[in-house]
Parts: sequence; structure tokens; C-alpha cells
Amino acid sequence: MQRQKQIRIQALLSLALTSAFLLSGCRPLPPSKPASQFTPQEARGAAVFQSHCARCHYPTTTHSLHGPGLQALTKLKSMPSGAPPTGARITQTILYGHGMMQPVPISDADLEDLLAYLHTL
Repeated sequence: MQRQKQIRIQALLSLALTSAFLLSGCRPLPPSKPASQFTPQEARGAAVFQSHCARCHYPTTTHSLHGPGLQALTKLKSMPSGAPPTGARITQTILYGHGMMQPVPISDADLEDLLAYLHTL
């Protein structure tokens, strides 16, 4: 009986240490740039995001709405699709869609502003 209790305690302690070790390797994503610090182009991009993207994507969290959250999108090693988040790939996804995401028909100027905004996330 005493031996079983010791085994349970050791197992719980081992689980706790393993969990602490794994969690210590998790780094929080960098925070988004405050809107009060946006350049004029980033502010225009935020407006483009609100009119074309916000119905499916949260900008400042990784939680999913209808599509993935976009916090730190340009700072990650890969986008939700697995591709690296280069400007060209993000542009391709916006203009031509990917998976369930439909293409977003926007002007070149709006696209440039949107990309500037996405770099603030």
C-alpha cells in the first residue's frame, strides 16, 4: 500500500516536471503594434483589414474565427498553411485564396497598405 502511494507521488512529480519543462520552451508571440503608433500606411491597411478580412480573421490573437488568427503572422516560421510567411506568399493567398479562403479582390494600393498593417500584428 505504501509502495503504491510512493509510485503515484513519483509519477505525479515526474508529470509536473515534464510539464514545466515543456512549457518553459513555449515562447509567447510578440505583441501587436499599438494602433496609436501606426504610420498612415498601416492605418489605411487596418481599415482595409476591417473591410475585407475581419469577418474571418482575428488580427491580434491566434484563435480562429472562420479562418486562423493572424497575430504575429509575419514573425512566425510558417503560416497556418505551412508555407513561410513571405510577402509574396501572403500576397498570393490574399489575391488567389487558399483552401477555404476565397480570393480578395483589392487594388494594388490597398494590398500594399494591408501588407504594411499585417507586419504590425
